[in-house]
Amino acid sequence: MPQQNQQQMMKQLQQVQARMAKMQEELGELSITGSAGGGVVTITVDGHQNVRAVKIEPEALEEGAEMLSDLVLAACNDALEQSRQKAAAQMGQLTAGLGLPPGLI
Repeated sequence: MPQQNQQQMMKQLQQVQARMAKMQEELGELSITGSAGGGVVTITVDGHQNVRAVKIEPEALEEGAEMLSDLVLAACNDALEQSRQKAAAQMGQLTAGLGLPPGLI
């Protein structure tokens, strides 16, 4: 019986690893956009939190460098936070029902 339990655990571990690999691939394909200033600055990231695009509307340039810096920072933080939330939600779905302690994976 103990060997059968080990085999079952190994099979379950392999399934989890396959699902994690698929999830990582899906995260890389996500496109998450954060914005600031009512959309005058938008930043798009993927699920791995890599910046993929930055868009600055011409009117954002009229406010000066300091304001533009603040808008870029706010849009970036917005996009990254959304990305973290989506990744956490997907990880929660992946680990649901495994009986693992929270935060283990």
